[in-house]
Amino acid sequence: MKLLKFLLVGIIFGIVLVKSEAVSWYRIYEMFRFQSFHMYGIIGTAIASGILFLQISKKGHFKSIIGADIFVPKKEKGFTQYIIGGIIFGLGWALIGACPVPMYILLGSGVSSMLIVIAAAIIGTFIYGVLKHKLPH
Repeated sequence: MKLLKFLLVGIIFGIVLVKSEAVSWYRIYEMFRFQSFHMYGIIGTAIASGILFLQISKKGHFKSIIGADIFVPKKEKGFTQYIIGGIIFGLGWALIGACPVPMYILLGSGVSSMLIVIAAAIIGTFIYGVLKHKLPH
C-alpha cells in the first residue's frame, strides 16, 4: 500500500503524456524535422520544472519513503561522454520514435511491437553494464 501513490502518479503521468501527444510517433517525427514546436514546448517545460524541483530539493530537507535523507550527488565534470551518450540516445529515439518512458506507455496503449523495443533496450543496458569498465568515463 505504501507504493500505491507512486503507481497512481505513474498512471496519471502516462495519461498526461498520451493526451498531450508526447508519445505520438508523428509528433516526434515533426520534432526531429523541425516542423513543429509542440515537442520542444513539452521538453522545455519538463527541463524547467526539473531544474525548479532539483533546486528545491537541494535547499529543502527531504526524506525517502524509508526515512533516509535524500541528497543530490555532484556529477563528475565531462563533455565527451555526454555528447556521445546524447547522440546514441537521440539516434535511438529518432529510429524507434520513443524514449524509455513512452515505450512502456505505448505498450500499455496497445502497441505490442514495443515489446521488441523494450527487450532490445534491456539487452542494450545489460551490454553496457558488462562493457562499462572498458569504456571511457
